[in-house]
Amino acid sequence: MAKVKYFYDPRTLSYRKIERTWKDRLRNTGAFILAAMLLGFIFFIVADNIIDSPKERRLKRELANMELQYELMNNRLNLMAQVQDELVERDNQIFRVVFEAEPIPDEVRNSGFGGANRFDYLDGFMYTDVMKRTAEQLESLHKQIVIQSISYEELVELAQNKEELLASIPAIQPVSNTDLRRIASGFGYRIHPIYKVRKLHAGLDFSAPTGTPIYATGDGVVSVAQSRNGRGYGRYVQIDHGFGYETLYGHMSRVAVRRGQQVKRGEIIGYVGNSGSSTAPHLHYEVIRNGSKINPINFFYNDLTPEEYDRLIEISSQSNQSFD
Repeated sequence: MAKVKYFYDPRTLSYRKIERTWKDRLRNTGAFILAAMLLGFIFFIVADNIIDSPKERRLKRELANMELQYELMNNRLNLMAQVQDELVERDNQIFRVVFEAEPIPDEVRNSGFGGANRFDYLDGFMYTDVMKRTAEQLESLHKQIVIQSISYEELVELAQNKEELLASIPAIQPVSNTDLRRIASGFGYRIHPIYKVRKLHAGLDFSAPTGTPIYATGDGVVSVAQSRNGRGYGRYVQIDHGFGYETLYGHMSRVAVRRGQQVKRGEIIGYVGNSGSSTAPHLHYEVIRNGSKINPINFFYNDLTPEEYDRLIEISSQSNQSFD
């Protein structure tokens, strides 16, 4: 039963019953509903921003654990990248030096990395930066491992050919010490004996009597056997040793091999002479690596003592006139 309310009427000095119209009831009901909705909205906002539901708490724990796992994964990838860098350093500075192979250029090792919009499909997520960084590290490491595995396959092949490589590299003097008078001219700029101008002398001149045997300094195939006299090197022999190495023997008195012939280190290929542009009996000897002429003095390590080698370097470095 609804309570009856009264109010005091000062004009009649008596209490009168409060009569509520339907408008009053409608207004009061509307105010109550509005207040309830307002309080409910405030409670919802507070609960949504401050109080987590069990499902939200579970999702937040999973997200935090995912972020932690990504960070741990990135740390492991960084360690793997450091190991890969060490393998690259050993590959370039040790293994390829031992087998005399050119290092793999950095532009080859790093080719195809990066690129605009490569990981756009990862945009729009809460942890986009972490996911992109991880994806980039994985791709970079994968490509470097592929290149390194190819490098190791090449090194295995080089190792299998190491015996042949060691036999092929020029490693002895082309003229025996017992027949050698002196090294008349070394590698470098010298005064040309005929033209009297300073010119690059791209080999070593071994002074020896005419007819002194000349030996192949490494295994290989005779690529040139010029038996007729002419200008320049005169009668000369050129040997292709493989692995990028070639040697040239100039100013011979007689050629003892033919083009295409297989020769072994220490085998006689001709005899010292004075043919071509030469002013005295001697052997002009060159070492060529990948098309570039290099100092032969660096290849006499098989038949010289350290003292003889030091003396040879001293003599060959003297800036005197060449014989050719």
